[in-house]
Amino acid sequence: MSSIKRPALILIGITIGLTTFLLIGFNNSSKTEQTHLTEKKDQSSVTASDSSYRTFVKDNYKIYSIPVPAKPIFANELVPKQNIDVYERLDREMIVNTFWHSNTFLIHKRAARWFPVIEPILAENNIPDDFKYLAVIESGLDNVTSPSGAKGFWQFMKSTGESYNLEINEYVDERYHLEKATQAACEYLQIAYNKFGSWTLAAASYNMGKTGLQNKLDEQKTTSYYDLLLNIETGRYVYRIVAAKYILSNSENYGFNIRQEDLYQQYQTKNIKVDSTINDLTDFALQHNSNYKTIKLLNPWLRGKKLPNSNRSNYTLKLPLENSNLDPVSTSKK
Repeated sequence: MSSIKRPALILIGITIGLTTFLLIGFNNSSKTEQTHLTEKKDQSSVTASDSSYRTFVKDNYKIYSIPVPAKPIFANELVPKQNIDVYERLDREMIVNTFWHSNTFLIHKRAARWFPVIEPILAENNIPDDFKYLAVIESGLDNVTSPSGAKGFWQFMKSTGESYNLEINEYVDERYHLEKATQAACEYLQIAYNKFGSWTLAAASYNMGKTGLQNKLDEQKTTSYYDLLLNIETGRYVYRIVAAKYILSNSENYGFNIRQEDLYQQYQTKNIKVDSTINDLTDFALQHNSNYKTIKLLNPWLRGKKLPNSNRSNYTLKLPLENSNLDPVSTSKK
């Protein structure tokens, strides 16, 4: 090495470096080409698989048009389906509520528990059974609170609830008392029916108020809900009730297959009469072999942690029939 001059060493170094660069470049180019060929092959495979899958979906996955009932009826009053606008409005609600699977499934399940409570109260007041579906549309059969402050299954505002003798204060809110709120709703609907002579208009007035509905009838010189141009919410309201009626009462016709054991069963309960103050609902529950959570679940109208009762009013509280567990009717001891 000592006999080789510096320029020659430099030339040798450049030659070796250039050769190495070309070899690496060639190898990388070969690898890139191989990767490209592999990806192209995989893409072809995916495309073939995707095409097969699309064919499978086309042949096996079907979404069918939902039929509108031939002669839809609400509260023994015919829905004039022959009117194209009426037909399309009802069609919309049938589609929306049929394909809103999660919500409609939940309502199916809840209805098994709560309809048996609502139905006899409607019957006792001579209110058509179809009005149980109004509660479905109002609240989804849940003790919800609206943005405007309406509460409970029947969505009473505070002032309206009080006008129908519901007790509403810091500790008691009978808008959450299903039996009493259903009775109040019956009284409202009977008054509305007496005023309008139509259960359909009585239902519409539940959404927009009797005075507001009467003003629209007078302005537009008609006596039919189906001929009124109303705000979007009330304009959809009765159609949503009718759709709920047909979907829930004929569920299998709309693709819902629900086993009896999947439905929410009624609770087995006993009643306790109370006419004095309960200073601590937790202690009260424990004294009756229950717990705070259960007593609040069965009596959602109890809004505080105690029940003041200086006026010695009579209250009826529900408790589990035998123990702190909420046993359903189907599994309770006979």
